[in-house]
Amino acid sequence: MSCNYAEGLSKYDNKGVLGVAEIFDSPETVEEKCEQLVKMILASNHTVVHTGAGISTSAGIPDFRGPNGVWTLEEKGEKPTVNISFDDATPTRTHMALKALVATGHVQYIVSQNIDGLHLRSGLAREHLSELHGNMFVEVCTKCRRQYVRNSPAPTVGKKTTGNICPGTGMGRACRGGKLIDNILDWEHDLPENDLQLAYMHSAMADLNICLGTTLQIVPSGDLPLKNLKHGGRLVICNLQPTKHDKKADMKISTYVDTVLEKVAKRLGVEISGYRPEDDPTKLDSYTAQWTISGNVVKSLEKRYDSTIKEKGKLKKRNCATSYHQEQVEMKRNMKKLKHENGSSEEGKFLSNNCDLAD
Repeated sequence: MSCNYAEGLSKYDNKGVLGVAEIFDSPETVEEKCEQLVKMILASNHTVVHTGAGISTSAGIPDFRGPNGVWTLEEKGEKPTVNISFDDATPTRTHMALKALVATGHVQYIVSQNIDGLHLRSGLAREHLSELHGNMFVEVCTKCRRQYVRNSPAPTVGKKTTGNICPGTGMGRACRGGKLIDNILDWEHDLPENDLQLAYMHSAMADLNICLGTTLQIVPSGDLPLKNLKHGGRLVICNLQPTKHDKKADMKISTYVDTVLEKVAKRLGVEISGYRPEDDPTKLDSYTAQWTISGNVVKSLEKRYDSTIKEKGKLKKRNCATSYHQEQVEMKRNMKKLKHENGSSEEGKFLSNNCDLAD
């Protein structure tokens, strides 16, 4: 359960702003904003979605900083009244919608801060997902670094040994018995290198970053959606509470993420399927499914990233040059107008001389 996960972490007092009141847009405003979001998605060649605990609350898993979040209630000496086990939770409409949007090419990548494994269990492929804080249903070998999908949540938190030995199957040379640990980060741990690198590059390349169910308070995860802004990208935030980056967003939608994803999918003509246990890797035999990111995937994206960012930089320079030229034309037009209005006065002569210089 979320409470048990939170209790397994080491003591850390700076957990961000907690318990801020939720805000709801009117139904009419939500419709308008969803329509606008669809237009943004259709105009984008590379869309990245950033997910937080808010996308799993409808599965019965409490968030952390909401009015009834785990850490909000912890400050009051309380615990959430609704707190389903990770075993029993199933992917929400948002999880299944994101899988469908990836499959139809409307979303290219997902960056998640969640450790509940619901993206994995929705059937979303590893190649489309960075998990920055770990996954309850994954173990990592301390020796060969392979990642394996578990049938049940790991018994430990904070990269501790689970008692299992690496089977060393597939992906080259046998491991010869490395110990397996959970891959859930504690406060002092560095983010997983490949997941972070892919998340950074996809976020910076994105024409559109969409944030769902996160207050964006934890760094570096919370700052990744801003990485495309200097390259002319756009940012949309969907969250009930205010977030750290609301002022930088092109649009903020304040309603339930399931509502937004259902409306967006419908407008795009994308069908959202229900959760299917047969597509859930945790339902396979233990260690049948690997969850490792290949180094080749990172290298391949690095080449794309370099060329994309370089091209975006050239485009931005061209746009700046065009904007500067337009400003100069407008200035000349205004100066000529002033010259005409001032006639042969001394001021008019001055303006006339300057206008000639500007020409």
